[in-house]
Amino acid sequence: MKLILVHKTAASRTLEFGRWSWAALSVICIGLPLGLMGLGYELGQRQGTSMAQEARLSAAELEASKRASELAQLSADARRKLETMTRRLAELQVRVTRLDALGTHLTALAGLEGGEFNFNAEPALGGPLASPSPLVDPVLPSAIDESFDLFSATLDDRSTQFDVLAGLVFEAEAQAEAIPAGRPVTSGWLSSPYGYRSDPFTGKQTWHQGIDFAGSAGDEVIAVASGVVSWSGERAGYGTLVEVAHGDGLVTRYGHNSENLVEVGDLVRQGDAIALMGNSGRSTGPHVHFEVFKHGRAVDPSTYVRRTLR
Repeated sequence: MKLILVHKTAASRTLEFGRWSWAALSVICIGLPLGLMGLGYELGQRQGTSMAQEARLSAAELEASKRASELAQLSADARRKLETMTRRLAELQVRVTRLDALGTHLTALAGLEGGEFNFNAEPALGGPLASPSPLVDPVLPSAIDESFDLFSATLDDRSTQFDVLAGLVFEAEAQAEAIPAGRPVTSGWLSSPYGYRSDPFTGKQTWHQGIDFAGSAGDEVIAVASGVVSWSGERAGYGTLVEVAHGDGLVTRYGHNSENLVEVGDLVRQGDAIALMGNSGRSTGPHVHFEVFKHGRAVDPSTYVRRTLR
């Protein structure tokens, strides 16, 4: 009897141990996935946070790179603009020097050295102090800005003196030759008159303030009157242009040249070759665009073309 009781007690313990083992195993089996899920969630949260931070950093880097690129472009543009304006200032200095030398020489030739024409003195300037304009480019150094103003005023002053002086010089020696007369070409034909016409590029009715003489590339373009060359070079729309001042407010222009044969300050006589016909600027073929200005206003060149050369 005692043996049977001991056996039952051992069996009960074995059964209880088995039940506890299954319960523990169940807890482990259930808790392990939950723990892994919790760990995965935490890792996911950390990864999401890290990716968000990286995205923010990438966006900031992109914005900083964009700003740096824009600043570099602005700096390059400002540097190019400054270089261009510096070159232009040097060209103006050369022009002023040449005009001063020629003006002094012409003044002596004309016997007008009493002070009426002075090509050595700075132009008289003045005026009240004005507030700076908000539109002034901050990139432009004030020294260059002031130099441009000074040279602009100097050129205006010299141009006025040259216009009057040219008239006085040629009045004494070749007054008749200082009045435009004849055609600005040795050969060719009238291809476009003065006045309204159909624009060759747009087809619209536009004002044509000169007359065109067509010919062959390389034909000579001649001065229709004696005078002083006041422009020789490129000009928007005209291409390669020659402008001659004849005095008494008369100026002639010869545009679209392939090559200019004269420089600013040169004295030309009526009939002199001053350029070669070309197709530069806003042009559809070899020709010379001929304009006549009187006291700053464009007039019909046909009136002068019909004049007889003397």
